[in-house]
Amino acid sequence: MTNNVLWYSARAAGIVAWALLGASVVWGLVLSTKLRPPKLRPAWMLDLHRFLGGLAAIFTVVHIGSIMLDGYVHFGLADVLVPFASSWHPLWVAFGIVGLYLLLAVELTSLARKYLPYQLWRRVHVLSLPLFGVATIHFALAGTDAGNVLAVLGMLLASAAVGTLVARRLRPTPPPRLAGGRRYVSTATAPSATSRSSATSSIPTSASTSAVC
Repeated sequence: MTNNVLWYSARAAGIVAWALLGASVVWGLVLSTKLRPPKLRPAWMLDLHRFLGGLAAIFTVVHIGSIMLDGYVHFGLADVLVPFASSWHPLWVAFGIVGLYLLLAVELTSLARKYLPYQLWRRVHVLSLPLFGVATIHFALAGTDAGNVLAVLGMLLASAAVGTLVARRLRPTPPPRLAGGRRYVSTATAPSATSRSSATSSIPTSASTSAVC
C-alpha cells in the first residue's frame, strides 16, 4: 500500500512539475513579447512567473524524493543525480537529470538576481527554454502516463505555444509607420560644400535628404 502511494505521488508530482514549468515558460514569454492583456500589470505578471517557477521546483523535489523512497525501481542518490547511472531507461532518465540541473541554475540565479550582473542572469535565464525541452522529452519517454491522451494533448499544446512565442520573440521589429501606413526610413548624406571662386566672394552650400517609402 505504501509503495503504491509513493508511486502515484511520484507520477502526480512529475506531471504537475512539468505543467507548472510549461506555464511558467509560456507566461514569461508572454511577458517578454508584450502580449499581456492591457489590464494586467507587468509587475503582477512577473510575480506569477516567479511563483510558477518556484512551484515547479518544489514539485520536482517531491517527484524525485518519491521515486527514491519507492521500492519498485530502487533509485539511489547517484541514479537521480548522475546521468546514465540508472539501470532503468538510462537515456530517458538522463534527460530528467539534465533538466534538474537546468532548473536549479535558473531558479537559484533568479533568487540571487539583484546580486548578479544583468547579462549573466539573462543568459542563465534563457536556459529555461532548453529546460522545457528536456523536461518534455523526459516526460514523453520516461513518464508512465505519457501515453495518456490528455498527456499527449497537453505536451503538444504546450510545445506549440512555446514554439510560437519564441518565434514571435525572435521576429525583427518592423520600423514605425507614419500616417497612411507608410514606413519611415531616413537617409542622410554628409554635408557637402561647393565653392565658386571669383574675384570678390565664395558661397558654400550644403544638402541633406530624407525619404519616406
